[in-house]
Parts: sequence; structure tokens; C-alpha cells
Amino acid sequence: MQLMFLGPPGAGKGTQAQNACVKYDIAHISTGDMLRAEIKKGTELGSKAKKLIEAGKLVPDDIIIGMVESRLKQDDCRNGFLLDGFPRTLEQAKALDGIVSLDKCINIVVPNKHLVARICDRRVCTECNGTFALKLLESDQCELCGGSLIQRADDTEETVLSRISVYETQTKPLVDYYRKKGIVADIDGTGSIESVTKDIDRVLDKI
Repeated sequence: MQLMFLGPPGAGKGTQAQNACVKYDIAHISTGDMLRAEIKKGTELGSKAKKLIEAGKLVPDDIIIGMVESRLKQDDCRNGFLLDGFPRTLEQAKALDGIVSLDKCINIVVPNKHLVARICDRRVCTECNGTFALKLLESDQCELCGGSLIQRADDTEETVLSRISVYETQTKPLVDYYRKKGIVADIDGTGSIESVTKDIDRVLDKI
């Protein structure tokens, strides 16, 4: 099973991707997590990525494509994988066509008015990258591993609006690109996490 999830910032791609990867026993490939790991390690790539991410901009295609191609060769991808946050541009999508063939593209649809509030309310674990809604938390510790929860530097209202603008102009055209290939499944992302998961599972169970 070779999948990708599309949707604007705050649509819930990360949470739903984690759920799907556990259920179907496939590798979760998040370019965002990969870049944040580079930032945490203080590498040259991490330094460049940090400046771009905090400004709400995309990291150059050649860097991302190289990272993903290398990741797809690892052993845990043999049973399948889910791409989360890649591709984000038509150029990346065309490059991906030369590497793998996707079975399904899940497009999580959420109106813009819901996105800013969702992202600004988001808190992320520094240890396991678990994602939580601030309004639902009972403490400042991760419910999964006990790690510390933080607000990402790119989860402020100003940066979120910039990210949504970038998505609209550069990433949203991918929906049409993959729809022409006949692999897009639109999912309403405005419901509860559980209801969205069930809708996605109904699609993936048919593959």
C-alpha cells in the first residue's frame, strides 16, 4: 500500500497519517518530521530549513526530493508507506512519479476559517512528535510518552496565514493532478478525529 495525504495546514494530516500507518503497518514518512530532526541536530540543512519554515516558506524541491528518495529505500518501506507533507509542488509530484507509483491520495478537506484556530491551539511533543489540542490537555506533558509539549515556532497566526497562502498557490493544484490519475479520495476533515479516521479507513480497506 503506497499512499499520500493531502490537505491544508491544520487539516489533521499528521494525526490521521499516524492512525493509518499503525492500522495498515506501513511506514509514516513525514518530511516535516525529517526536517525538524535535522534542525534539532543542528545540521547545515537544518539551519537552512529552520529559516524557511519559520517564515512559512517551502524548502527547495531538490533537497526534499533527495531526502524522500533516500527514505523510501529503507527496509521499513517494503510493506508500504504513507507520504505526509510530500509532494507539495507539481515539480515534486512529477519527480515522485519517477520514483514510485501511488495507490491512493487522501485529500482531507477543511475550510480555511477552521484552520488558523486549529493550528494556534496545537501543541507538539518534543520527544515523540505527538500532536494535541491545547483546549483538551490536562497538563503540559505528552499523554503518550510524558515528554514536554511546545508550540512550534511556525504555529503562530501570522505564519499560519502565510502557510495557507503557500498551500493555495503551490500545493492545492496537486489535487487536480492526482484526480486526473484517478487516485484521489476527498475526506471531510471537519468532524471528530474518530469520524475522519473511519471515513479514511473505508477508502483504504478497499485497496
